[in-house]
Formats: sequence, structure tokens, C-alpha cells
Amino acid sequence: MRSGDDIELVNVSKRYAGGAVAVDAVTHLFRGNTYICLLGPSGCGKSSTLRMIAGHESVTDGAIVLGGRDVSALPPAKRGTAMMFQSYALFPHLTVTDNVAFSLKMKGEDAARRRARAGQMLELVDMSAFGDRLPAQLSGGQQQRVALARALITNPQVLLLDEPLSALDPFLRIRMRAELKRIQRELGITFIHVTHGQDEALALSDEVVVMNKAKIEQAGPAREVFNAPRTAFVARFMGGHNVISLPQGQFALRADAVRLSDMGTEAVVQAVEYQGTHVAVTARSAGDQDILAVIPEAEFFAAPRSPGETVRLGWQDSDLHPLTA
Repeated sequence: MRSGDDIELVNVSKRYAGGAVAVDAVTHLFRGNTYICLLGPSGCGKSSTLRMIAGHESVTDGAIVLGGRDVSALPPAKRGTAMMFQSYALFPHLTVTDNVAFSLKMKGEDAARRRARAGQMLELVDMSAFGDRLPAQLSGGQQQRVALARALITNPQVLLLDEPLSALDPFLRIRMRAELKRIQRELGITFIHVTHGQDEALALSDEVVVMNKAKIEQAGPAREVFNAPRTAFVARFMGGHNVISLPQGQFALRADAVRLSDMGTEAVVQAVEYQGTHVAVTARSAGDQDILAVIPEAEFFAAPRSPGETVRLGWQDSDLHPLTA
């Protein structure tokens, strides 16, 4: 059953002058009140899709429907969406409070009301103590929180996030994605988040939408897309999988299902990477097929292997997932 906050793309395309196709006849229903990640490599169409939903790019063909209303021709401020940009785009001469309250000022709300509302938003993102500071006096993570509060102050039905964590260091990125998920659940609105990071998408999303070459290649719950990829592209892009060619066809095989054993496929070790809790071993089998095995640290160092050594790689037939598309 559809909710009033569902977003539907109906045969949506984006073509640029010269014939370049950024998004090619995409039809998809984004369920309301969920956290959705648009995932894919650079140039796959994910940012163009987000910008068309926001109204910052025009739709060449098709329609964007939000809550049963075609918003394709509406300006961004009339759509019920808000966008948080990768650059944060804070006004350097305004305080944090005034940055957050800026859109309410443009709507003509009185100073007391907009400051009170800005205070609520800063509390939501744990920035109440920084209201009088200028953006230059904040860290990158603090600026991101301010940008998030500024986007949320308009009470959007949908928040659109364009690679919001890419400028942060790895430790802060992990902390901030937990904050984004908390805020989405607390507010109960739809978040659509563009990323090229598979770990980010898996950690955050209720639905992962994998794009490739201007189309949606696969969409579904994060665990389903990871464990049951439909195509070789999705298996490789999601990470943690091998794509194995056998006489019966192509299969995805999780790297953590591969073991160094006394029986199985003969291969020559190409690389060994220590990764803390596990060791990643890449070995090349007949036909120049590279196979990645992720071995628990203690198991690997009980019988360590080095590049150039011949090993045997084993797995269960039940771990082979057929690629159907």
C-alpha cells in the first residue's frame, strides 16, 4: 500500500545537449518514511536522479510524483523536498543560528519564531552550543550538522543528500552515518542519500538502489541486494563477492565462503593483505580467474601463505549464487 510520502519516478530520463544520456527511462517507487541509498560508480546517473527529484535539474521525459502529485514542473521550494549539498554551502558571514533560520527569514517569519525553530533544529543535530559561531569556526563535521539542520527546518517530506559524508575523515564518517540514521528514524521522513560507498549504503539504508549506465540495475533491502545480486556488476560493485564462471553459467560467491583447503580448485597466491580481524588472500586459478578469500586472522596465521605459493580453494556448492540477469 502506498503512503502519502512515496516518491515515484515514471519513465524518467535526463538527456543533455549533444545527446549524452544521464538517466535512461527509469521507473521506480521509493517508499515513504524510509532511508534509501542510491549507489553506483561515478557517472551512473545517481546524482542526476537526485537533482531531478529536488528540482535542480529539469526532467527531459517522464514524471516525478510525490505523494500522488506530479511535481516535475514545480520549483524546488514548492516540492516538499529539501536538499543537503556535498559542499554544505553555508553563508560565511552568518552565524550558525542565522544560517539554519535563513529559509524561514526568506518566508517572512518573525525573528523570535525563526530563532526558536532554529534552536530546535540545532538541538536535534547536537549543535545547540554553537549557535553564535560563524561557519569558519566549526570543524567539517560540525558544518555538516548545521547544513543538515538548515535543510530540515522547512519540514520537508523528503530530504535529499548528495554524498554528504564524502568530505569527512573515516572515523567521523562512521559516527555521522549513525547520526543520520537516528535523525531519519526520529523524524519519520524519507531520506534519499547518494553515495558511491558500499559500506555506507549497507549501514544506512532500508533500500539500496544500485545504478549503472543511467539505469537501475537492482533495488531492494540492503541484505537482499548484498546476498542475492542479480548481475555480475552488482556482485562486484557491492564488494565481498567473487564472480565465478563455471560450465553451468556465472555465479556470485562470497569471499568469506572461500577457504584454503586440502581439496578444491588449484590456484596461485597473488596477494595477501592483513586487514585486522581477517586476511584477504587473492589467488589466480586456471583461466586467469582471480578469486578472493577472506580468512579469519587466527585461521590464516595458523598456516600462513605467501604470494607465489600454490594453494587449493574450497567452498560449498550451496554458497554459489546464480547470476540470473
